[in-house]
Amino acid sequence: MSSLQAEFLRKAPGVKHVERDMKIQKLTTHTPQFLGLPTGVWPTGGGFDRAGEDVVIGFVDSGIYPQHPSFSSHKTDPYGPVPRYKGKCEMDPVTRRSFCNGKIVGAQHFAKAAIAAGAFNPDIEFASPLDGDGHGSHTAAIAAGNNGIPVRMHGHEFGKASGMAPRARIAVYKVLYRLFGGYVADVVAAIDQAVQDGVDILNLSVGPNSPPTATRTTFLNPFDATLLSAVKAGVFVAQAAGNGGPFPKTLVSFSPWITTVAAGVDDRRYKNHLTLGNGKLLSGLGVSPATHGNKSFSLISAADALLGSSATKYSALDCQRPELLNKRKVQGKILLCGYSFNYISGTASIKKVSQTAKSLGAAGFIVAVENSYPGTKFDPVPVSIPGILITDVSKTTDLIDYYNSSTVRDWAGRATGFKALVGIADGLAPTLYNSAPQVALFSSRGPNVKDFSFQDADVLKPDILAPGNLIWAAWAPNGTDESNYAGEGFAMVSGTSMAAPHIAGIAALIKQKNPKWSPSAIKSALMTTANTLDKGSHPLRAQQYTASEMMTLSRATPFDCGSGAVDPKAALDPGLVLDATHEDYITFLCSIPDVNHSEVSNIAGSSCNSSSKGQRPYDLNIPSITISQLRGTETVKRTVTSVSKETETYTIMTRMPPEIALDVTPPALTVLPGASREITATLTARSVTGTYSFGEITMKGDQGHLVRIPVVAMGFK
Repeated sequence: MSSLQAEFLRKAPGVKHVERDMKIQKLTTHTPQFLGLPTGVWPTGGGFDRAGEDVVIGFVDSGIYPQHPSFSSHKTDPYGPVPRYKGKCEMDPVTRRSFCNGKIVGAQHFAKAAIAAGAFNPDIEFASPLDGDGHGSHTAAIAAGNNGIPVRMHGHEFGKASGMAPRARIAVYKVLYRLFGGYVADVVAAIDQAVQDGVDILNLSVGPNSPPTATRTTFLNPFDATLLSAVKAGVFVAQAAGNGGPFPKTLVSFSPWITTVAAGVDDRRYKNHLTLGNGKLLSGLGVSPATHGNKSFSLISAADALLGSSATKYSALDCQRPELLNKRKVQGKILLCGYSFNYISGTASIKKVSQTAKSLGAAGFIVAVENSYPGTKFDPVPVSIPGILITDVSKTTDLIDYYNSSTVRDWAGRATGFKALVGIADGLAPTLYNSAPQVALFSSRGPNVKDFSFQDADVLKPDILAPGNLIWAAWAPNGTDESNYAGEGFAMVSGTSMAAPHIAGIAALIKQKNPKWSPSAIKSALMTTANTLDKGSHPLRAQQYTASEMMTLSRATPFDCGSGAVDPKAALDPGLVLDATHEDYITFLCSIPDVNHSEVSNIAGSSCNSSSKGQRPYDLNIPSITISQLRGTETVKRTVTSVSKETETYTIMTRMPPEIALDVTPPALTVLPGASREITATLTARSVTGTYSFGEITMKGDQGHLVRIPVVAMGFK
């Protein structure tokens, strides 16, 4: 409709709110062991074959590939019905078979907004829950995929894949499509349907392309407002933080009722190296076998293997087109290719280089990066023949210098003798590191913003860190999202998209153990038990950029990782939780300065009452305290509720840099099972630094529980 029609509609009786639709984006195997699930968590729920039993996780994503072994119900105990879940199962229009199988309990697609916008092309997009992208199958498998599924690719097994909650059920709500992404209106319809259907957990690995412009506050954008209704209905929501890192204020998930997940790099890295004939070793990335017999082979540059001069009108040097290269010259040698901008734009891929080299009979291939492309993320790609990507420009220079000095040329500069020798090592086995987890470079950072002018909010985001870098999981063979995995059944992908379903699956395990817990209690259990130290017992670190856009590591703050890295075993038994009700969230919305109270009642369906007078946004009972403008002294209360079976006495300690004083009373408290107690934190700005200070309140129980509440504040005069 036109903007004039929208104005008329806004004034029509029965219309609460009109908002312009906008586009959304997706926020694009080893992790169960890394998180300690098989030994520490699954046995408490009856083992992996019962982990997540009867909990339904809804995925608002790109659909699912139901034939994948990660979603099969053949080799598992039969799944009984889930009576409280009422979701529909669409039929595949081609095969006329249902998308559901007992493991998958609901499958629907939403495209009315996309069709209205003229973006939906039925010849390319599937008008069904079938995943034409790969992203939706990947996220569903991370949270709830079957346990022990062999990850096989190019004849090599990379390990066994498992979801966090392998017995949880999957409900599919497709809103993402190949060509255009998706639309907010379709997402809102999908979330509403999922809540009506009766899902327990919602996973959103999607987010708006930018903060909303129509509402006065980010917390009332259509995403967050719809999710507030979901949380009111008892649904726990995990949402990806966004992939705008490492720059500040890049989050796409804002509200305190949502669990916003940052992406961590876990302890598994794939590295490889080249050995040159002059004895030099050059490191790079390549999930590939070693050159035959671990021997060295002659090196030939694509530039020296061109067929005729017509090849110059194509970008032949990135080795995407075998017909441009001389097979007689390349056969038995290692092919050296360039890394062009086509790789970044997605029109060239390492997989295609591998296919080119194979079809020309090459002994292997090297892709060498000659120019730095700031902000480019180089991921290792599994290939079937020996291959490596050299990402360091200085190492590429070493390689090219060696090649040029070892290659014999005639008077016209044509190569006549290839004397440069190289060998590629075996890169199929990962190396494990203790310096994990780290916050991934791409993971969006705080501070959180409360409005479109990017004013700082008094709510900490992200909330928690979970693995999101190079995650192996199921893939749709017809998926178009990652050209390196076209036609494959598994993919190794990075993004906060991959981090969110880790939290959704772990939340399903907590819900299975504590079916009566509210979404805010589950979120509190995850946050207050999170780790702030890595596997080597050092403070968590975050990948950052230096001024020259080189990657470096710095100590992580709550704006990088929220309360820390998820610890599933501790989250199952947190001792205390900080709970919040729907009324508390409405009071929070009403306490935001300059918020329009009629907007709150129209969008959230509840009006601001007198009890919200004098309340401040940071009075909301969440497991973090954030004061973006601390003037003088402020007191903040938090209520903790015991979820333990025993009475426990907690000693309370604080840590805060000297520019802000932090005191908490009482210094110790005893909490009976099921009882609640209040603590009061007093913060005083001692000096004005113009930057945030980070600290924490720690409650140490005499029964072994440890509860941490991050504290973030900036002092003002």
